[in-house]
Amino acid sequence: MSNEQEIPDRMYGLVKTKDEIGYDFDENMIVPHPIEDEVLIKVESVSLCGSDLVLWNWTDAAKVIASIPFTPGHECCGTVVKCGPESKLQIGDRVAVENHFFCGKCHQCKHDRGDICSDMGQYGHGKKTPYGGCSQYSIVSSKYCYKLGNIINADEAALLEPLGVAHNAVENLGDLNREDVLIIGAGPIGLMAIPCVKSCGANRVIICDINEKRLQFAKEMGADHVINTNHQNLSESISQLTNGDGIGRLIECSGAVQIASIMFQLVRKGGHIVLVGLVKQPLIIENYMRDLVFKSIQIRGIHGRRIFHTWRETEKLVESKRVDISKLISHKFQFKDYKKAFEILLSGEAHKIILTP
Repeated sequence: MSNEQEIPDRMYGLVKTKDEIGYDFDENMIVPHPIEDEVLIKVESVSLCGSDLVLWNWTDAAKVIASIPFTPGHECCGTVVKCGPESKLQIGDRVAVENHFFCGKCHQCKHDRGDICSDMGQYGHGKKTPYGGCSQYSIVSSKYCYKLGNIINADEAALLEPLGVAHNAVENLGDLNREDVLIIGAGPIGLMAIPCVKSCGANRVIICDINEKRLQFAKEMGADHVINTNHQNLSESISQLTNGDGIGRLIECSGAVQIASIMFQLVRKGGHIVLVGLVKQPLIIENYMRDLVFKSIQIRGIHGRRIFHTWRETEKLVESKRVDISKLISHKFQFKDYKKAFEILLSGEAHKIILTP
């Protein structure tokens, strides 16, 4: 395929250049040129994440995970329109971006664990790259691009990144055959975990949250039981559902300290726990060691996706319709309407918001 494409000199997109709340909409951004193994992607779809809101608000946490200047948007896909001389991709390839920029040199990377690289950059966060998905064009090293097939659409492709987090969590639960699974937190990752759990042969999927609207939507995603912890005692509900045995598999997606503090009590002997959410308040581990040890509970944390194993698995799930990820798209905006998109994201009323050029 020809390496010649009609590419403008200027583009528009979102940028953060100041140590303050919000982003700017820049209509005069320079279109970058790929070098070495880089590719220039014409962006088609970007999915907003909770961390994008953290970066918008520019909290103390944001200053740890991001570096100004940068263009936001790390859940994105597009089409390659120009290639650097060392790129293994071709013009016309559809790609999604693995936003964890692994170094390829550390101990973890050398042992196929780039997902927990010791020197990781972050696309859309200004970590080792100023680029992100919220611009008409973006530069990415081809080694961080997942080449897509032709079945799923652009919005579904943008959602493969968060779906991959949910799927990675589910895979780390171990054998799910005839197991009941409790998902704590009905945010996007918790909701995405429901069909992933179902696809792995679990018995029943139970999900808890304090938001009744999200719980009702969880039923649409395939949850067998929902528990509103504002009105129901979680421990009692799990005991009743499991005849007093406790839950066999648990995914913690909420980061809520009140729930995290009782999860070891909810799990039966020999049960498995996977942690996705980040608890923002101290937990005194001595309070839970007894359950952890005497119940022989296995506990794992996960960060992102297994690169690129998880991408292949989630693309197959979406292609086969075993996971209908499009259900989660509650709002869609163009880049220029980004303020409205972030207003809705801040309200907590959205499941997933898609931005397009």
